[in-house]
Amino acid sequence: MKKILALHTGGTISMQADHHGQVSSSQINPMTQLTAPLEEIQVTSLDFLNLPSPHIRIEHMMALYQKIKAEAQNYDGFVITHGTDTLEETAYFLDTMAIPAKPIVLTGAMRSSNELGSDGVYNYRIALRVAATDKSADKGVLVVMNDEIHAAKYVTKTHTSNVSTFQTPTHGPIGLVTKREILYFKKTEPRVRFDLKTVTGIVPIIKAYADMDSVLLDSLQTTTISGLVIEALGAGNLPPTILPALEQLTAAAIPIVLVSRCFNGIAEPVYSYDGGGVQLDNNGILFVKELNAQKARIKLLIALNAGLQGQALADYIQG
Repeated sequence: MKKILALHTGGTISMQADHHGQVSSSQINPMTQLTAPLEEIQVTSLDFLNLPSPHIRIEHMMALYQKIKAEAQNYDGFVITHGTDTLEETAYFLDTMAIPAKPIVLTGAMRSSNELGSDGVYNYRIALRVAATDKSADKGVLVVMNDEIHAAKYVTKTHTSNVSTFQTPTHGPIGLVTKREILYFKKTEPRVRFDLKTVTGIVPIIKAYADMDSVLLDSLQTTTISGLVIEALGAGNLPPTILPALEQLTAAAIPIVLVSRCFNGIAEPVYSYDGGGVQLDNNGILFVKELNAQKARIKLLIALNAGLQGQALADYIQG
């Protein structure tokens, strides 16, 4: 019998709606009250946190990592229930740490525990099934919802309320959960991992748009921020009006990471006009392949806390 540690952190999966339809946290997490969610799996359930996911911080992600690392010899796999708003960020953070080569699965719900059609218990059960399957080992962190298995690196929340909100742009899920089987039809790529005890620093995210001015960039204090993520246009282009502000930041050795604001595709230096990706690349701005802005921020924070600088930083960010 497989032994799974379930770490509950709060979120909609643990919440209830009142008669006005307003959803809030419950003092008792209903996920911890499921005495035997699956007979063939021995589940140890721990009320680790009780936070709406907008309240999740890096230190909470780090606490989850340290707990998983400490319990690695005691369990065959791990399931984390989590609010969906920042679930992908926690999943990506854990996927970048030196996690054990055991199944680690995050899941959540789009409907609170007492709503009609609640998906929490079902998602929890299939997450336990995935975590108890040997095929799920050493695949990095997985996100399991709505009968789909996604890799933490690429999955993102795409809808505010639909139960199929978690999707992987371009690639699609790496596996499916059926009534009888856990099916994988794609492999996860090798990951560079870090064993850190703390992750600190300030890395803002700024989104590019037409007719953009530099007011937000001008307000950034180079003595305060550790880096910057820009969600650029198209393949990785920016309005030329903000280039002087970016040059001041790069001159102060502030690493700037660029992603595309497009839902699909890869940011790369292609266009050579003023503000185009070729110019940005020549000016030392780092292009991230396929990550969204919120994950690129975590990647940069982890790299800086791991002490990466210069070419080593560029190779990791752009790899």
